[in-house]
Amino acid sequence: MQSLRASALLFIFLVSVALGIPYQSMALRFGWRDRKYFPHRFHKFLCALFGIRVHVIGTPVQDRGVLMVANHTSYFDIIAFSSVARLSFVAKAEVAKWPLFGTLARLQRTVFVDRARRSATGDVRDQIRDRLAEGDALVLFPEGTSSDGNLMLPFKSALLGAAEAEIPDAAGNPQPVPVQPVAAAYVGMHGLPMGRENRPLIAWYGDMELMPHLWEAVKAGPIDVVIEFFEPMTVQSAGGRKELAAKLEAIIRTAQVRALAGRWQPPGAPEMPVKAAESGAVAQAAA
Repeated sequence: MQSLRASALLFIFLVSVALGIPYQSMALRFGWRDRKYFPHRFHKFLCALFGIRVHVIGTPVQDRGVLMVANHTSYFDIIAFSSVARLSFVAKAEVAKWPLFGTLARLQRTVFVDRARRSATGDVRDQIRDRLAEGDALVLFPEGTSSDGNLMLPFKSALLGAAEAEIPDAAGNPQPVPVQPVAAAYVGMHGLPMGRENRPLIAWYGDMELMPHLWEAVKAGPIDVVIEFFEPMTVQSAGGRKELAAKLEAIIRTAQVRALAGRWQPPGAPEMPVKAAESGAVAQAAA
């Protein structure tokens, strides 16, 4: 039954993609306002289709350009983040060459970074600055790659170079780039707490093959993900780019540990029980 369900979901996904690609391509070509809104609606549909229940804490910045900085666990991050806000991503250049998913990334106006060419850093920084100046929200994953979902990787401050730029406010005056920390944690499966032994079903990292992993992830069933938005900060308020990276990492790491421990619910809500194996992972992360 799991295989039958997964086959049906992937078929519906491919059909919806086949219908959505021409529309978004037209929206981008002719500059329709919906070019920013359609990916958000489409990913909300995908969350409903795949059973991704997104629990949001805090408020994403949407009324001005903002650089969102988040931890990275899975390709499901793209769906979950996009379902709660109008945004685009900053991704490694290899993503643009992936079959189908590269096309979807381009249609969401992803900024691609060639990390093998240091000379391209300035061009990418300028692209990000221009997009922020246009009022876009861009998501950056400063770990540089995805993790196993239990522990975060160290943040790379070099990837935050765009945060040192300035963008005009509504009056045209230059202002520091606002940087909003965002934490994501996969906490449940089939309505039950997700232990660290099950998280590799969702987390995509290391040398895992994409398509076999996607098949097993869809078969795994409905999942719960917590996304927490924090107040924006700037390079200037943090005291520098490296200091900003350290503060962002500390905020997001603490939020991830809290969510994995089941303490993400609003005040007064009952906490999800923590499995014994999960308690050990949380204690290790907190240490």
